[in-house]
Amino acid sequence: MNVRALSSRLTRRSRSNFYYAFLALPRRRRDALYAVYAFCRTVDDVADAPPATGDGVLGAAEREGRRGELQRWREDVERCFQAEATPSHPIARALAAAVRAYPIPREALLAIIDGVEMDLDRRTYDTVDDLYPYCYRVASAVGLCSIEIFGYTSPRARDYAVNLGMALQLTNIIRDVGADARAGRIYLPRQDLRAFSVSDDELTGAHYTEGFLRLMAYEAGRARHFYELAATAYPRVDARSLVAAEIMGQIYRALLQEIEARQFQVLGERITLPARRKVGIALRCWTAARLPGAGGPEDRSRAGRVA
Repeated sequence: MNVRALSSRLTRRSRSNFYYAFLALPRRRRDALYAVYAFCRTVDDVADAPPATGDGVLGAAEREGRRGELQRWREDVERCFQAEATPSHPIARALAAAVRAYPIPREALLAIIDGVEMDLDRRTYDTVDDLYPYCYRVASAVGLCSIEIFGYTSPRARDYAVNLGMALQLTNIIRDVGADARAGRIYLPRQDLRAFSVSDDELTGAHYTEGFLRLMAYEAGRARHFYELAATAYPRVDARSLVAAEIMGQIYRALLQEIEARQFQVLGERITLPARRKVGIALRCWTAARLPGAGGPEDRSRAGRVA
């Protein structure tokens, strides 16, 4: 299986915002990121595939079957870190090559699987503190894998990756709230729904009430808070090597702004950014990372060595 070609098709077909970040990477690093992305997409499909019964309900036997599939992925991840072992899945074998080329953390890859398994067990979250571990596992952990491929010198890059991942996932939750609700999953904390008097039926039935609009503005503020935390942690010394992460962050931040500009019309069709706007953001980020002032002269030299 050509994992690079598979991942490229997946990103193009899904109109993924990550595709434009991939293009900013040198070939070797891009191929490693393709392997991580293919792993994430394939594992995520274990939880997201429609139930075999066709009634939208995942039965106990099928749930256990999917849990077993995730366990096999955990075993393949472990094989990626064993010199004499060969993972069973083709995508896991590509992931093993990435792991051996870059210091991708085992615990982050396993956290991604744990996050996917949460989707088998939970359909709602009571509080935002209940939701945050899920966001960390399905998004921040991906960021922690990615920065090891991008290269960095400052330990602040890890805080940047964690906070940016949280911001991206909260933006995803806002964008997909209608589709997720119709699929039986409501990621918005129930505490928040109660605070703004928004019912599940209003989400599934696409009712744009005043309470819903105030709820979404509140959730957007939470996402923006994490974008600001990421910006504060962003290590300018690593501007060149982290440009792909910045492209992702800026595209998603622009997506959040677009959702706000459209007054949170997220219960029907999916709001996206046009490709030309994503390309423009990518080019601006790429150019900004190479301008004088991206870091001190010594800092830029160090960053260039890992890019």
